Amino acid sequence: MSSITTDQGIVHYEVYGRGKPVILLHGWLGSWGLWQETMSFLGRYYRTYALDFWGFGESGKKRDTYAVQDFVSLVDQFMEQLGIVRAPLVGHSMGGTVSLSVAIRYPQRVSKVVVVGSPIVGSSLAFPLKLAGMRPIAFLLFNMMSAFRLGLRIASPFICRDERFADMMDRDLSRTTLESFLLSIASLRRTDLRPMLDQIKVPAMGIYGDRDNIVHPKQWQPMLKGIPHAQIERFPLAGHFPMLEEPETFAQKLKAFLDQEASPAPAAQSQPSPLNTSATSVTLAP
Repeated sequence: MSSITTDQGIVHYEVYGRGKPVILLHGWLGSWGLWQETMSFLGRYYRTYALDFWGFGESGKKRDTYAVQDFVSLVDQFMEQLGIVRAPLVGHSMGGTVSLSVAIRYPQRVSKVVVVGSPIVGSSLAFPLKLAGMRPIAFLLFNMMSAFRLGLRIASPFICRDERFADMMDRDLSRTTLESFLLSIASLRRTDLRPMLDQIKVPAMGIYGDRDNIVHPKQWQPMLKGIPHAQIERFPLAGHFPMLEEPETFAQKLKAFLDQEASPAPAAQSQPSPLNTSATSVTLAP
């Protein structure tokens, strides 16, 4: 277990492997543990870092806000403290939205960006997640946590085919506070990256499961419209967690993309780019 101290709290992370760095970012209610199998594979070729956002996993939870833009700042601080000048970012769900946002706000930090089941537009979230971003609903759910956790355990086979998912989600949910639960999903629900996607000039890939019932499975379409050079990988039999449901195929697709030669680094900027949070081949995974 490793950690750094940022200006807004402790950030826990895990690192595995040797070589060029790759940074992995989890989604809402998740933690670095989502990436363990991916890290085991990629670690043979890259030095992989998986961190916990503020308010999740083992990271600090004493904050006033847990918005998408806060996590964008976290990634910048994380890279600065670890001496990582530039690296690919791989993000799942909310973590992918953060990854794209980092590429927009801190383009000098990102050599490639990969999103997995990530909302480009917050309105693409499933209806229950939109409700969770409303304070009265979030407060009710959080104060009925035992029932909420039981409900998620019952629903887990419909969310992810991996039998380990229910235990993973239950563990991560137990480490979440009301503030991080509410404020992060409320911020994500208000996010719309479409007007800024054309600022992303580095290689980009979107990985989406056609059976995703957490984020609309066709969110690859606005990504492709906004980033015409993006590569899209669709998993017809997977849902929101292709790295758990089809780990070998997922890891191989991800590695193949990371192995491709990246474009030159953009010129460093004296100030971060503004970030508003309120013809490509499409291949099918076998």
